[in-house]
Amino acid sequence: MRLLLVRHAESQGNAEGRLQGRREFPLTERGLEQAQALASRLAGMHVAAVYASPIQRALQTALAIGRECGVDVRTDDRLQEYDFGATLSGLTWREIRDRQPELVAALVSNRSEFPHYPGEEGRDAFRERVCAAITEIVERHKADNAVALVTHGGPIVVHLMATLGREYARPIPFSIENGSITTVELAASPSAFTPAAVVTGINDTCHLAHIEPRAKLRVD
Repeated sequence: MRLLLVRHAESQGNAEGRLQGRREFPLTERGLEQAQALASRLAGMHVAAVYASPIQRALQTALAIGRECGVDVRTDDRLQEYDFGATLSGLTWREIRDRQPELVAALVSNRSEFPHYPGEEGRDAFRERVCAAITEIVERHKADNAVALVTHGGPIVVHLMATLGREYARPIPFSIENGSITTVELAASPSAFTPAAVVTGINDTCHLAHIEPRAKLRVD
């Protein structure tokens, strides 16, 4: 079975350089175009089911995919982005630097660990809920050809790290961009010669080549 991990298309929060977390931001015009390009790409992959985070930017992306693939979208709260809490959610990096200088200093001084702060979800709880959701979905659809999970950068990174047998810690060794597809092939009968999961593609954005990319934001 092929597990397609899809990061939502560009949202208004992405365009403004905000740490979105659970905050709601709709897709931009570019994001809507990305979502349609994603949908057209996935339409030829025999997707049997589409699951999505209920957060608006992911759900908008998933609905476009569901229409093209001819399947209903099912939401799962466990596919939501990391909850950064009121301390950081919705802020730009400049605002975070100005309002939380001690937190930024901790982030810069320790490049192997995530700093902790009041109100955040917690890395262990995040990893557990995401991996539990994906494990259940895979078990439910193990006889199907492909399943798409439309979620956020955080959950995709968590699942990739778990699949690769790595700790969820900094630095993150790959990028997961808006509108990208990350593919994990799951073996029906794993053995000593056939691993249970093989990552066959990370951050695939070739379907977005015709869409002008967003200009890089300055954070200083």
